[in-house]
Amino acid sequence: MNDIRARKQNVMKRRKRQASRRGVALLMVLGAITVLTVFLTELQQETSAGFAAALADRDAMQAEYLAKSAVNLSRLLIASEPQIRTSIPLPLPFKQLPVWEFTDVALGPFNDEAGMSSFAGMLSVDASTGKGLGLTNGRFEVKIVDEDSKININRASPVNDVDLERQLVSLMQGPQNAPLFEGRDLDDQFSDMNAICGAMTDWADQDESLSTCYVGSQAQAAAGAEDNFYQMIGLEYRRKNAAYDSLEELRLVRGMGDDFWSTFVNPNPDDPKARVLTVWGQKAININSANPQILLSAACSVCSGGIGAAGSSATQGIALCTDPLIQAQFLSLLGILRTFPIPIFSKPADFPNLLKTGNIGGPAGALIGPMLAPLLAQAGLPCGLTAGANKQFTVTSRVFSIYADGVVPGRKRTTRVRIHAVVDTRASNPLTGAGPNSLNQGASSGSSGSSGDPNAVDPIALLNSSPMGRLVYYRIE
Repeated sequence: MNDIRARKQNVMKRRKRQASRRGVALLMVLGAITVLTVFLTELQQETSAGFAAALADRDAMQAEYLAKSAVNLSRLLIASEPQIRTSIPLPLPFKQLPVWEFTDVALGPFNDEAGMSSFAGMLSVDASTGKGLGLTNGRFEVKIVDEDSKININRASPVNDVDLERQLVSLMQGPQNAPLFEGRDLDDQFSDMNAICGAMTDWADQDESLSTCYVGSQAQAAAGAEDNFYQMIGLEYRRKNAAYDSLEELRLVRGMGDDFWSTFVNPNPDDPKARVLTVWGQKAININSANPQILLSAACSVCSGGIGAAGSSATQGIALCTDPLIQAQFLSLLGILRTFPIPIFSKPADFPNLLKTGNIGGPAGALIGPMLAPLLAQAGLPCGLTAGANKQFTVTSRVFSIYADGVVPGRKRTTRVRIHAVVDTRASNPLTGAGPNSLNQGASSGSSGSSGDPNAVDPIALLNSSPMGRLVYYRIE
């Protein structure tokens, strides 16, 4: 009996030990599963983050190169303007066709399917038969802005330009803008219209003379030496006394607040074509591409007696420069004229002639003369012109801003990269041959292959001057 009892006790002890071991094993298994779960979760998160970062870098690079392609195609389109204009089988009275206004259609075959369809629909062609055209994994959006249609504040460098002061005063004067100069500015100072205008030109000119933009009878009395105003109001820099490098640099000028910026510099940040001022471009304003606000400012700046010191007699007699209602009508009419698909003015003197006589002559004059005559009479025009008024305008543009966006759609996000490039074509040779800088001047020029032929092409000069213009500003956002 004792043996049987002992055996039973041994069996019971073994069973308890086995049960105890099974609990430990279960805990070990659960612990291992927990550790593996945490490890795998961490590994998955790191892998997913790395993969997402790789996709983002890939899409960003692809979007950047799409934008670069759009910039190069836009430069080619601008350089092709003479060939496009001369290929039209009609006698055209103007010297430049604004091909940059039709980038969506002209560059459609090189864009996505929607761009190709728009191009094909306009020309009634089948774009699907073309080779090497179209994009499949992205698209680009491009706007070309004519910088010669803006007021160039770099005209103050190296020597201040009184015509620039006239244009700036014309832009800012008017009772509707008076509230902007009545309160304290961004630097907590009281700055009137002439002080802000003078600060803008003093930043760029290279002299030490203080400018206050008094272009009337008080001009000489207001002149003086530039002071240390920037240090007096606590700013850590002085006037640059050199040309603006970018439009954003204008924000460093004293008194330049957001209200002034949104009124006189860039009224619509989403539309670069609405910008009023520029730091690039020629001295003259392209009257065919300038927006109505700039043309209004130009009209008041060249009409003698149209501008001057605030409150002076120089602002009297021309309602166009002082009456907001007349200005609104003038801007509305100019806006209607801008809807014409071809330029209105064929030569730079047409706009001053319109202000002086009420007519520009030619087919365009016969078209718009009857519309403008009543308004010009109501606005106090015709007017006398300032000296050199014709030199303030042009009908050809040579400097352009290209805003190119590369867009790559994704599953959860869309990657967008913008490039802002400014192209100066003033020293460029045409695509079809030698320009004024590329003619071989004979054996005295020292170039190889010289035969004395004045029409021979100098290949060295061609290499030194790109037909697609020179990049003077380039920024990737």
